[in-house]
Amino acid sequence: MPDDHLATPTDLGTPTDPGPLSRRGVLRTAAAALAAGAAASLAAPPAAAAGADTAGRGHDRVPRDRISIQLYTLRDQLAADLAGTLAALHAIGYRRVEHAGFVGRTAAQFRAALDAVGLRATSGHVGIPQPFNEVAWQAALADARVVGSTYVVHPFFGLDSGTGQPIRSAARYRDFARDLNRAGALARRAGLRFGYHNHQLEFLRTTDEPGRTGYDILTAETDPELVHLEIDLFWAFRGAADPVDLIARHRGRIRQVHVKDLATSGSFEDPGRGLIDFGRVFAHAGEAGLVEYIVERDDAGTPPRSPADALSTARVGFEYLSAVRF
Repeated sequence: MPDDHLATPTDLGTPTDPGPLSRRGVLRTAAAALAAGAAASLAAPPAAAAGADTAGRGHDRVPRDRISIQLYTLRDQLAADLAGTLAALHAIGYRRVEHAGFVGRTAAQFRAALDAVGLRATSGHVGIPQPFNEVAWQAALADARVVGSTYVVHPFFGLDSGTGQPIRSAARYRDFARDLNRAGALARRAGLRFGYHNHQLEFLRTTDEPGRTGYDILTAETDPELVHLEIDLFWAFRGAADPVDLIARHRGRIRQVHVKDLATSGSFEDPGRGLIDFGRVFAHAGEAGLVEYIVERDDAGTPPRSPADALSTARVGFEYLSAVRF
């Protein structure tokens, strides 16, 4: 297969602002899905794709007590009113969340705010120090235990901090994989499970080993007993990687998924209102090893969306995951 079968950085946008897919990027993403039998979900309009998740499917469903939300979705509201926003999430039906920091509080203060409304931060996005620093990482793990988390997840890798360009070096990915293993071993000793969350840049081919992507290297060079996978379904599709194929290659290792939908523009959409056929992915939940389904939308509060839209996303996401059948 030619080296350019994956979308380029221009096609894919940046991790925080995906931008519209170019025609080439759309065709590549669709082609990847076609190869895995997902053409119907990517070709259908949003309403049809959402309906396909419930029509003609089996009776399996997402357990409500495994539905979570990444609090980055509500970052502006949490900064303005931590207690009120957490209470609103509980009223929607959430009982677990994944944090992305403590909103200016200590770990103990953040835990108290969660306890007050009946929520638990079962997971948290915590970046491992680069270069790796064991003392700093031990402190982060201690905070995770205070908050009451089960999972600690590294949130992002793939951009060179000096140049701002995608990392295309296999050696760089191998070095980072070693750090992930070190972080995972320390987390395991602390009674925590450590994971890695993808964006789209990892699915670019490396320049020095053009037959492999960064994600191929990260997953091959990390110990499945120390580093599980948190698959961001939106970013996987944006990287032209079919999540069902990822599940087949990494059976039992995918403990968490970010449920974030793909709009026709190539940007974000509320779960169930975009192009991704989540039911098709969730049908492989047992094979994947899934224990958490985490609602997320990156652009909450970013114009033209307002911070108030974030709670709407939270509600739509919870209702969708409660209703989807597969």
